[in-house]
Amino acid sequence: MYTYQTKGVCSQKIQFDIQDGKVCHIKFIGGCHGNTQGVAKLAEGMDAQEVIAKLEGINCNGRGTSCPDQLARALKSALA
Repeated sequence: MYTYQTKGVCSQKIQFDIQDGKVCHIKFIGGCHGNTQGVAKLAEGMDAQEVIAKLEGINCNGRGTSCPDQLARALKSALA
């Protein structure tokens, strides 16, 4: 399980696995529970690169990032 410490958002951490290039077992710690659950369910089983392409750059209230963007950053970090 990969754990990513988020920055600039309400959630504190994101945990996930990558198996055969696919994202699975996504869990946001903290944040807006309904929204983060929705993002996690939608991204479950998707190719990690596709998730990055779709979520990278999403901005929440002028923060310059968001929980979905943080997931994209976490995936990039895990793949590096």
